[in-house]
Amino acid sequence: MLHPALNGPRDNLRPAVAPIQTQNLLLEFDDLVDQRSSYYVKIIHCNYDWTKSTLMDLDFLSDYNEYPINEYEPSFNTSIPYIHYYFPVPPVKLPGNYLLVVYRESDENDILLTRRFMIYDNQVTLATEKQSQGVGSLYATNQQINFKINYSRVDLSNPMESIKTTIRQNQRWDNARTNVMPSFIREDKRELEYRFFDQDQQFKAGNEFRFVDFRSLNFPGRNTGRLDRSKRPFHLSVLTDQSRSDQVYSQYADMNGNYIIENLDNREGSVSGDYVFVTFSLESSSPIHGSVHLIGAFNNWDRTNDSKMEFLSQYKVYEKTFFLKQGWYDYQYWIESPGENAYQVEGSHFETENLYEVFIYYRPWKPNADLLIGYFPLPVNPR
Repeated sequence: MLHPALNGPRDNLRPAVAPIQTQNLLLEFDDLVDQRSSYYVKIIHCNYDWTKSTLMDLDFLSDYNEYPINEYEPSFNTSIPYIHYYFPVPPVKLPGNYLLVVYRESDENDILLTRRFMIYDNQVTLATEKQSQGVGSLYATNQQINFKINYSRVDLSNPMESIKTTIRQNQRWDNARTNVMPSFIREDKRELEYRFFDQDQQFKAGNEFRFVDFRSLNFPGRNTGRLDRSKRPFHLSVLTDQSRSDQVYSQYADMNGNYIIENLDNREGSVSGDYVFVTFSLESSSPIHGSVHLIGAFNNWDRTNDSKMEFLSQYKVYEKTFFLKQGWYDYQYWIESPGENAYQVEGSHFETENLYEVFIYYRPWKPNADLLIGYFPLPVNPR
C-alpha cells in the first residue's frame, strides 16, 4: 500500500496524492519470509503519460536517490511468517508524476515492487457543472464529467499544446483517460472547457463493488462461505456470485474497489493479520466469450493470467483462488475480449457512486518536464 499517513483508520483508502507543501505518503508492504532483507527505494520522475522524464535526480530530490528501508516489524502469531515494512516517502522538490521502485540489496534490476504517486501544486482552478454530477449522463450506462479549468494565475503560451489533462476513475490507471483535449478554449477568460458529449469520451459507470469480509477468522463476516481449518493456512470459500447484468441498480456503500487490512481477532496493528487462501466463484451456465478476470485494488486491477478465472464445466462456475491477508475486499468481474462489453457480468448504471480525479499537467520551458499544476477529486453520486 502507498497512501497518505494522516493517522486515520482508513488512510489507505485515499489516493497516493499529496500537495507539495505537506508531503506525507507512506509505503507499507509484507515480505512473506521470517528474516529481514535489505531493501532500497529509488524514485523516478515521469511525464504525464508515465514515460521517464529527462530530469536529473537532483532536479527533483535533495538527497542521493537510493533510500534504505529501515522500519519493519515481524508478524505476530500468524501461520505464515512475514516481515511488515514501512517507508515514509522522502519529499520531492517538483510537482508531478513519480514512480517509487523497491529493489533488493542495492541491485536495481532485482525489483520487488513499484508504485505510482503524484505530488501537486494547484496553480489552476476547476469548476464543475451541476449536471456533471452523475445524472448528467447521455447514456444510462455512462457518466459524463464536465468541468472548466481557469489558468489566469499561470502564464501559459499555447495552452492547447502545453496543458495535458488526465481523468481516472476509482484510482484506476488501466482505464484512465490521458491527454484529454478541451472542447473549447476561451482565451478572453483564460479557460479550458471540457464537455464530453461523445460516448467514447465518457466513462462506463459500472456497478457498486461486490465485497467479502474476513477480518475475523473466528466469526467470518458477510459473503463468506465455508472456512476450511483442517490445515494452515486456512482456506476460505466466498459465496458463489451470480451475474448482475439483468438486475436493476441497487444502492449500497462500497469502497470503490479498495480494500482494508484488519484483524478483528487480534488487534496488534499490521502484523497480526493472517494470510488465507480465498476462492472466488462466479456462476455461469456456459463459458463466457472472452476471459473472465477478478479485479480490484487488491491486485492493482490486474487483467493478466494472474487474475484470469478458470471455467469448471462440471460445476458451471468460474473459479479463482488468491492468497490474501485478513481484511475487507471489494472486487468485480471483468470480461476481457475485443468487442465485448467488459461490464456484461456486473452491469453499468449512471446512478453508481464513483470517485473521479482530474490531473492537470503543464510543461514549461524550464524544467522541460510535465509538472502537476492541478489536482481535483470529483465524487459522483456521493453517499
